[in-house]
Amino acid sequence: MFRTRNLTAGLAVVASAVLLTACGGGSSTSASSSSGSSAASSAASKAGGLIAVITPSLDNPFFKAESDAAVAKAKELGYKTTAASHDDDPNKQSQLIDSAISSDAAAIVLDNAGADASIGPVQKAVDAGIPVFLIDREINKTGLATAQIVANNSQGASLVAEEFVKTLGGKGTYVELTGKESDTNAGVRSEAYASVISQYPDLKSVAKETANWDQQEAFSKMETILQKNPDIDGVIAGNDTMALGAVAAIDAAGKTGKITVAGFDGSPDAVDAIKKGSLLATGLQPAVQISEMAVEQADEFIKNGKASQPEKQSIDCQLINKDNADKYTLFALK
Repeated sequence: MFRTRNLTAGLAVVASAVLLTACGGGSSTSASSSSGSSAASSAASKAGGLIAVITPSLDNPFFKAESDAAVAKAKELGYKTTAASHDDDPNKQSQLIDSAISSDAAAIVLDNAGADASIGPVQKAVDAGIPVFLIDREINKTGLATAQIVANNSQGASLVAEEFVKTLGGKGTYVELTGKESDTNAGVRSEAYASVISQYPDLKSVAKETANWDQQEAFSKMETILQKNPDIDGVIAGNDTMALGAVAAIDAAGKTGKITVAGFDGSPDAVDAIKKGSLLATGLQPAVQISEMAVEQADEFIKNGKASQPEKQSIDCQLINKDNADKYTLFALK
């Protein structure tokens, strides 16, 4: 879309273009350093422009919290914003990034739709001169996104597993519900759970199934598992949504209080369940902090044309259980 510009701005753009051409800036290259330079020079003139926030489904309280936090911080810093969900659909994500490019976004804050499937769309944005700041989930490529800011999923999942094992006394049978296979966080959390639980040979796994981060799917999977294994001692889930689905299935089977359930994310509903005694613990991901960091770093990059932080950034998680649940605020502890 063409926009009316004043004469001074127009002359500045022309002069800039001529200078870039004289310096060889008009040549095309696929090297990540050239893409980063293009993003920096294009974004540097867009302070106060549009920051596009793209996340998975806002039906999940974790993703809604990170989206709301990113939008609020961007507005606080003087930017226009859009917020959209790709619903973990790579094709929809690609369309949303196309829309951000068409809108001449100054930056994109993205919780992506797949570690491999998102590489192409991120590359497309960077090639268009738009820096991308990834939150919560990484992609399987470095040197492309300006930042990849994630919770320390391994550290957080280890905390949850240690609490789970301690409560079970290091023995018994348990079930694991895992997240989407395309999401790197699902694998990292599962591996961390296994690294802790494997140290206790008297704690046996009777089932390990994916519920794709979904509460209803977790409920259905747990119903089936309980029919085959009615006397299990525990359930450890890759996120709170699946953990709460398991809690509901356990309640429907009349086994509340007999099966220990642990989750991950630190969602408000999970903390409520901890207070009620139906959930043992969750690993708190600092979703709000991570989103705010991404926007602040985007603002810095837009204004200065460079990043002051490393691309890969990991923020530690915290264990929430009955001892500190009363100190919980939205994806944070007081």
